[in-house]
Amino acid sequence: MGAGGRMTIPPTPMKSESDPLKRVPSSKPPFTLSQIKKAIPPHCFQRSVLRSFSYLVYDFILVSLFYYVATNYIHQLPRPLSYVAWTVYWAFQGCVLTGVWVIAHECGHHAFSDYQWLDDTVGLVLHSSLLVPYFSWKYSHRRHHSNTGSLERDEVFVPKQKSSLRWWAKYLNNPPGRFVTITIQLTLGWPLYLAFNVAGRPYDRYACHYNPYGPIYNDRERLQIYISDAGVLAVTYGLYRLWLAKGFAWVVCVYGVPLMIVNAFLVMITYLQHTHPSLPHYDSTEWDWLRGALSTIDRDYGILNKVFHNITDTHVAHHLFSTMPHYHAMTATKAIKPILGEYYQFDGTPVYKALWREAKECMYVEPDEGDQNKGVFWYGNKI
Repeated sequence: MGAGGRMTIPPTPMKSESDPLKRVPSSKPPFTLSQIKKAIPPHCFQRSVLRSFSYLVYDFILVSLFYYVATNYIHQLPRPLSYVAWTVYWAFQGCVLTGVWVIAHECGHHAFSDYQWLDDTVGLVLHSSLLVPYFSWKYSHRRHHSNTGSLERDEVFVPKQKSSLRWWAKYLNNPPGRFVTITIQLTLGWPLYLAFNVAGRPYDRYACHYNPYGPIYNDRERLQIYISDAGVLAVTYGLYRLWLAKGFAWVVCVYGVPLMIVNAFLVMITYLQHTHPSLPHYDSTEWDWLRGALSTIDRDYGILNKVFHNITDTHVAHHLFSTMPHYHAMTATKAIKPILGEYYQFDGTPVYKALWREAKECMYVEPDEGDQNKGVFWYGNKI
C-alpha cells in the first residue's frame, strides 16, 4: 500500500483540550485524505507478520497464565478468598481477551499482515474462539467504516432522530432509566446486535449476522458467512463437551464470565468512540466520507490503552487508515493532530463518567434550529 511522506499544508488551528465538549467543525475540512497521509511517517503503513504475532503470543501467554492459576489454585483457597480470586481472574482475563479481540479486528481490516489469507485465518480462529462470526462481522464492520457518521448507511450505533424516539424513551431519561439502559447495553448489547441487529442500521427485513441470506450480505459474501457460522458452532460444541466433562459452573467461571467482560468492553469502547456531544452526524445531503471518518473520538482508558492495543486512544487515525497496524497508530496520531486541528477530537474524561454522561446527553440527534445546514445533526436530550 502507499506510504506517507512530509506534510505539505500548514497546520489547522488546534481545538482547546480543556473543552472536550466543544463541537468539532462540521464544514468540509480544508485538507484532503492524501494530505493527511503525507504527514504520517512512511513506516507506519508497513505491516510485519513477526511483530503482529508477537503481540498475539504475548496475549496468549497472559491468557494461559491466568487460566493456569485459576484452575489450579483458586479452588484451594478458603471460600471468601476464592470469591475474590475469581473476581480478579475475571477482570484480568476479560481485559486481555479484549486485546485478543482487537487483534482479530485488525485481521478483519487486513492490518495484521500483507497476506489476506493469513489475516482471515488468524481472525477466524480468534473471533470464533470468542463466539464472534468473523466474516459476518468483517463485512458489516467494513460498511461501518465506509459510511461512518451517515444516518442512512452507517451500520452500528446509528442514533435515532428525535422524531423517531419510541414512547418509552421519556421514561428512561432519568438516573434509574439510564442505569437500566447501560446495564442492558453492556450485558446483552453485543449478542442482540449480532442476532437481531439492535442499534444497527435499519433494514427493510430481518437482519442477522448469522444469516447468509440476510440483507447485510451480498451473493459473493454468503459462503464466508457459512464458514463464520461453522466456526462459532465448532467452539460452541467444544464448550458443550467441556460442560459435560468439567461441569457448567467450571465453563461459566473459566470462560463465560471473561467472555461477558469482553463483550461489555467491546460495546462500551465502540459506543464511546462514536457517541459524544461534540460529534455531528449527517444525512445524505451533507455526508461525505472524510467528514464521517472524522466524526469519531479518541478516549483515554489509562493502562488499558496498552492492553487493548491502543484501539481506544487512536481511533481517529484508525478510521482514516484502517489497514494501518495498531503498533504504529500512536505515531500516526501524533503526526496527524497538527493537520486535523479542530477536526481532531480527544476526551480524557474517565470512561465510567463519560459513559454515564453520554447516556444522559446523547439520546437523539436533530439539526440546530435556524441552521441552514439541515443535513447536520447534533446530539440532544430534551424530551
